[in-house]
Amino acid sequence: MRRLWPDPRDVDDVSALVAAEARPSHPDRPWLLVNMVASLDGAIEVEGRSGALARPADKEVFFALRAVADVVLAGAGTVRAEGYGPPRASAERRAIRRARGQADVPRLGIVTRSLDLDLDAPLFTEAEQRPLIFTCESSPAERRRAAAERADVVVTGEGSVDLSAALTTLAGTVGVVTCEGGPRLNADLTAADLVDEWDLTISPLLVGGEGDRASRGLGVDPRSYRIDRLLEGDGLLLGRWVREPLLS
Repeated sequence: MRRLWPDPRDVDDVSALVAAEARPSHPDRPWLLVNMVASLDGAIEVEGRSGALARPADKEVFFALRAVADVVLAGAGTVRAEGYGPPRASAERRAIRRARGQADVPRLGIVTRSLDLDLDAPLFTEAEQRPLIFTCESSPAERRRAAAERADVVVTGEGSVDLSAALTTLAGTVGVVTCEGGPRLNADLTAADLVDEWDLTISPLLVGGEGDRASRGLGVDPRSYRIDRLLEGDGLLLGRWVREPLLS
């Protein structure tokens, strides 16, 4: 892997580089980053999944960003489509996390209005930490009760999940949240002005079709981000952009 910006050089340890990047918590919520991969023409999936766009360099950054997270956040649709399992970590990574005062592995957080989840899936039954489920008051009460047997259920908002309130419940105990999509969740986080950092891998593929973009929802006033780091590896460009006022 090679860093192209800000100071070009070879990078031997991507995890150490990512871990050294500043991610200060807010007084009322954790730092939130979004991590996505997209093709040259903006597609974020091939045949319904993102894996075809990735290469080893992207996976290296993906796991490095998971490694700094206290919570890995995703929408229920992404959890289903990508076949999520419980977060894992090598013995070496566990030791590094412990030294930073973190749990051995990040906790999985799922955003869902319908609670359409397989509660017998390994992401619940084999999790080292009980997953978090963020839902709203209009979600089916019976499903909430069932989910509470396998996860910690947080109810915020009436007809949809109040993401600001959801993140506020993590203040003081969670420092970094890494969001892995999907597009609707990314758009809702953007609309609520909660995205501190956007990590995007650009894959050298043109895929055409009518696939989703990284953020899809109601339009908002444009948010300004500045590039903080750009890597190159396996033909991919892997960038980190930070919300303009935050690290200036």
